[in-house]
Amino acid sequence: MTNQLSVDHLVGIKELQKEDIELIFQTAEQFKNVLNRPIKKVPSLRDVTIANLFFENSTRTRLSFELAEKRLSADVVNFSAASSSVKKGETLIDTVNNILAMKVDMVVMRHPNPGAAKFLSEHVDAKVINAGDGAHEHPTQALLDSYSMRERLGDLAGKKVVIVGDITHSRVALSNIYCLQKQGAEVMVCGPTTLIPKYIHELGVLVEHDLQTALEWCDVANMLRIQLERQDVKYFPSLREYTMMYGLDMKMLNSLSKKIIIMHPGPINRGVEISSEVADCDQAIILDQVENGVAVRMAVVYLLAQKLRINA
Repeated sequence: MTNQLSVDHLVGIKELQKEDIELIFQTAEQFKNVLNRPIKKVPSLRDVTIANLFFENSTRTRLSFELAEKRLSADVVNFSAASSSVKKGETLIDTVNNILAMKVDMVVMRHPNPGAAKFLSEHVDAKVINAGDGAHEHPTQALLDSYSMRERLGDLAGKKVVIVGDITHSRVALSNIYCLQKQGAEVMVCGPTTLIPKYIHELGVLVEHDLQTALEWCDVANMLRIQLERQDVKYFPSLREYTMMYGLDMKMLNSLSKKIIIMHPGPINRGVEISSEVADCDQAIILDQVENGVAVRMAVVYLLAQKLRINA
């Protein structure tokens, strides 16, 4: 088992090896133990400065990264595009280079444009972590999702996971597909035809349009929210009709022939993709995902910081 990542940046799951995923999970396990101690802090990154650059709104991901960084004793700088010179026409590279001139070692970035993190990693002298780039990838979300599944199911090889909802506009779906497949899991997507991208078959996933059939097939159902903010045209008649077809409630969950695990990357639109009863039931591991997010992001930040020292 290697003790360092094969990549210098985390711009997507696609670039990771299976060994990288295993290393991140092993490291996250150690940090989860730290988080459950009375003193939840380690001095691992006392000499590292990290900038969180969020060009899109975020609550959970930004807080999760910030908490992970502070638990590792890193110096943290938070940057919000809404109150920055980006509004005055400054380019992404100029913005980041100005921040790096202040001796920042690592950049965690969320950006509305697909490929922004990859572009940045090729042009700046700092480690880059993609916290979501448009509808492309969201690698740390996929890692924490898989980590949470493994806590309940053990090895994911041969396990069946269905991702339900707005696949077309979801960066979570694409990263999850890559991450699950690298671990040997079978993946299905389920949703209206208008919200399933045409290229999806090329990724080797199954497609199902009936929610009941998909839920009977799977061990885990990852319920995605409808990303209305990314939709420039109407993809279905109404939210009410979507909920009737693809919303998960306790009646449907209890009608299944086996118990399945319910996940959601958040934020939840209660009463749309899942009912409040499902979100709060024993089969849902949504709060586990939130807790594990800090440990997994600690692992990613720590392992990339190790590369800083090796390359120094």
